[in-house]
Amino acid sequence: MSRNDVVDKVNDFLIDEFELEQEQLVPDALMKDDLDIESLDFVDIAVIIEKNFGIKVTSEQMVKIKKLEDLYSFILERLNN
Repeated sequence: MSRNDVVDKVNDFLIDEFELEQEQLVPDALMKDDLDIESLDFVDIAVIIEKNFGIKVTSEQMVKIKKLEDLYSFILERLNN
């Protein structure tokens, strides 16, 4: 899966699940501050990642994701290993 595919899939579920606008979804966007994604939302994101990409995500891994770019990179790294 290419980086663009991952970005598109992630952005699509963020728009659908969290009612975000496409314009908000820039790689440097901070998950909590810019996108208003709260701690409990990260649980939902972990479930969506597992469903869409087949990747298990631990809470320890999710805590390290600060920016949207971190989320893209995390998924890409797991898909390529």
